[in-house]
Amino acid sequence: LIDRGYLYIAQPPLYRAKRGQSEVYLKDDRALEEYLIDGGLSDAVLRLAPGGQIGGADLRALTEQARTVKTLLGPLSRRVPMKVVEQAAIAGALDAGLLTDAARGPQAAAAVAQRLDALESHLERGWQGHWVEGDGFSFARTLRGVTETHTLDAAIIRSAEARKLHEMAGTLRETFQDPAALIAKERETALAGPVALVTAIMDQGRKGIAIQRYKGLGEMNPEQLWETTLDPQARSLLQVRVAQADEAEQVFSTLMGDVVEPRRDFIQTNALKVSNLDV
Repeated sequence: LIDRGYLYIAQPPLYRAKRGQSEVYLKDDRALEEYLIDGGLSDAVLRLAPGGQIGGADLRALTEQARTVKTLLGPLSRRVPMKVVEQAAIAGALDAGLLTDAARGPQAAAAVAQRLDALESHLERGWQGHWVEGDGFSFARTLRGVTETHTLDAAIIRSAEARKLHEMAGTLRETFQDPAALIAKERETALAGPVALVTAIMDQGRKGIAIQRYKGLGEMNPEQLWETTLDPQARSLLQVRVAQADEAEQVFSTLMGDVVEPRRDFIQTNALKVSNLDV
């Protein structure tokens, strides 16, 4: 059945969003994010610190870039807090050339530390940046006798995600070198980076909307089940394919077999790499 392409999995929506008498079903987290961003961008403008504003199609394009940045930050934030990597990207510190540049390396470390301090209240500041040739950066602060340290090592800086983030460094600095502000419906929200921009726009889009997350098809009534999952004109199906049967068999045996040790080793090895966990 699978080899001939006959097996499909129905894809019911994960969310229902309702505003007044109008409601819409959303397939997954990304669809929800896009829906909220569409609403949040309505009548919103981004005010830049040097002066000037961004709105309309330009703000939408900037928001899409900010979403890309947030996605790239995700894998890196498993090892280092997202705010550290984000501010390093804005400061241009994710440049692999800095690893061996004794002139620019310490300057980049100081610039990132300064940006991290700008995120904190006065009593929470004190970040210090350090550069070690060939190894990367470390950032530390001591609060109430406890030292907090985060390291951007060479492996992170040379990663594919960091390279892509560095390619965007020019645009990021142009927009977020100094704090920007999102202005929507007479509300102003200060922004220190692209992640905050996405969050602020989505928060704006949530206003006046009731969002229901479905845990299973049993939460839908028959009419909703037909509209979203069974109607041939509207439903979404996922075809089941096995591109590499031998590898699939090995993974299946490891995770579902009777021997515990390989399963435990697999989980311990891949725990930090998981992107979608259903408990």
